Amino acid sequence: MYSYRIDSATIGQFVRRLEERGASPGTAEKYRRDIRRFSGWLQGGPATQGSALRWRDSLLAEGCRHTTVNSMLAAVNAFFRFMGWDIRIGFLRVQKKAFCDPRRELTRPDYFRLLETAGKLKKERLALLLETICSTGIRVSEVRYITAEAARAGKAEISLKGKTRTILLPGKLCRKLLRYAKQQKTASGEIFPTRSGKSLSRKQIWAEMKALCRKAGVEAGKVFPHNLRHLFARTFYEASRDVVK
Repeated sequence: MYSYRIDSATIGQFVRRLEERGASPGTAEKYRRDIRRFSGWLQGGPATQGSALRWRDSLLAEGCRHTTVNSMLAAVNAFFRFMGWDIRIGFLRVQKKAFCDPRRELTRPDYFRLLETAGKLKKERLALLLETICSTGIRVSEVRYITAEAARAGKAEISLKGKTRTILLPGKLCRKLLRYAKQQKTASGEIFPTRSGKSLSRKQIWAEMKALCRKAGVEAGKVFPHNLRHLFARTFYEASRDVVK
């Protein structure tokens, strides 16, 4: 049975390959974190088929959800393939739910309460960011494509993983975005950069949303960026009754 060693250099090479192939910064960092978790669990020992399976079992023993475990296994398996190692970890079977848990769904009253609270706290960027995601259905990784140019054009061209798609921006939202950009003296480029000029990360957006939900009295389990996409999809379907659109 073969055994292999994991070090920071090979993890770095793997992450760079992901980025070269179009992986978002959030995805690349998530894979790096999962591989480091496995490496840390090994405590300097070799990676083998047996140790990989024991790590999977240890994650379950820690109380990790099956979907979370499978997500980490996907990252580690991808690393094994990249390294050419003869190790594969089987995924856990997850029974799909026919319906979403309503306790986890962000409702329209919840959403408007978040916007109202953000306004009261004078968190204009966060309020507009929430409105942008919910009005367009974009992913958090796509926020960087919301630029002053896109707001003037009424649409954003998003290119990720070798694919390009067009996101239409509602007129009311465009006016708000351009007004905010003018206040921030942003004539071109991203409308929601950090103070240092970099793109907002998923982690930062999530942290700001979590802090807001506590002050708004909205259950924390409902508040995460992807739930805004769910709310957009539900609202759009209620208006159009066209699941294909």
